[in-house]
Amino acid sequence: MREAAAAFSRSLLQRSRSLVSFFHVRMQTLITAWVCAIVVLGAAKVALAPHGPRTLLEAAEMLLPFLLVALSPIAGYRIAAGSFPRGLLAAQPAVRLARIGKWHPIDTLAARENAAFGPFGFMASLLVGLLLNVPVRTAEYLMAVPALRDDAPEWANRLLVIATVDVVVMNFFYMVCFVMALRAIPLFPRMLLFAWTVDIALQFAIARHAAGSDLPVPVIGALQSLIEGNIQKVLISAFVWLPYLILSDRVNVTFRQRMRLTAS
Repeated sequence: MREAAAAFSRSLLQRSRSLVSFFHVRMQTLITAWVCAIVVLGAAKVALAPHGPRTLLEAAEMLLPFLLVALSPIAGYRIAAGSFPRGLLAAQPAVRLARIGKWHPIDTLAARENAAFGPFGFMASLLVGLLLNVPVRTAEYLMAVPALRDDAPEWANRLLVIATVDVVVMNFFYMVCFVMALRAIPLFPRMLLFAWTVDIALQFAIARHAAGSDLPVPVIGALQSLIEGNIQKVLISAFVWLPYLILSDRVNVTFRQRMRLTAS
């Protein structure tokens, strides 16, 4: 039984290593497919809009929000990848925030040689979750937001701007978190906590704006459901992942360069 469990564990670890290698090698392919998909979907929304564009310039203006949504995670990836090259020996933060447990520090080279180093195993699931945040958030945006002309009602254009800013900002930050996790950057746990905080703050800001505006009642109801869903997803993610990010041996070796003290 133990041998079967050990074999299964080794199999999962190997699969996670293959997945991480795929992310290192195939991101450009994913980026190209992503841009093509969002541009096609955005163009379809513009073409099928009840009040379609009257000129090419107006069509470009209606397509612009969807282009921003498509480009924001790419910007996050490029900026993070350029700031944190693969194999970078990044320094540890001066102040340690995660103080639960008993640990002893190890040097950078010892950490990298440790079997627990790297975003593998259960950590690879977090990588997938961070990456999936982008298409899920974008799909919700595409389903909820229509393509609008300049002469649309003022409340509709305001709502379009707010929804676009929300998706653009969070797609950017979640992709930055993805790169930092993939490349074992020590500031990753703090960056993820920051992204969660920004996400919730944006939802409250949108709710506050909606409460003081003249949005139609059905729109307010739909917006409220979307905001509540976004907040719930962040809280569930934090509930699931924070204990792991604080206590996991792999996370502590990879991002904090320390190992658990064992009783001698």
